[in-house]
Amino acid sequence: MKLLLDTHVLLWVLTDSSKLSTPAIRSYQDPENTVHVSAASFWELGIKISLGKLSFHRADWAGALKDELERNGIRWLPIDLAHCAQVSNLPFHHRDPFDRLLVAQALCEEMAMVTADNALSAYGVKIIW
Repeated sequence: MKLLLDTHVLLWVLTDSSKLSTPAIRSYQDPENTVHVSAASFWELGIKISLGKLSFHRADWAGALKDELERNGIRWLPIDLAHCAQVSNLPFHHRDPFDRLLVAQALCEEMAMVTADNALSAYGVKIIW
C-alpha cells in the first residue's frame, strides 16, 4: 500500500513520538508499504518555522529532514499539476490549504493518509490512525 504522511505524523515519526497510534506505527513499519512525504509538508514546516511556531536544532532544517527521510526510507512526493487541479474539485470539509493539498495528492496517487485528523476522511481518502 502507498502511504502519505500528514505533516504532524512526519514530525512524530522522526522524533519517535508516543503520540503515534499503533495502526500508524504498524503501517509505517510494514515493509510491504511505501511511505511518502509531500513537498507541501516541507512548505508547511517552512512557514511554521518562519512564524516561530516550530524550531529545529539545525539552521539547515530542510537538509536535516531530507537526511532523516533517506535514513527512514521515506519517499519524496512532489506537487504535480494534477494535484493542484484536484484541489479545485474538493468540497470545503476542511479549510487548511496544506491538508487539502495532501488529500488531493492522496486521491490522485491512490494513497492512504496516515493522519490523526479524522476530519479528512470526509473526502473519501483512506485514513490510517
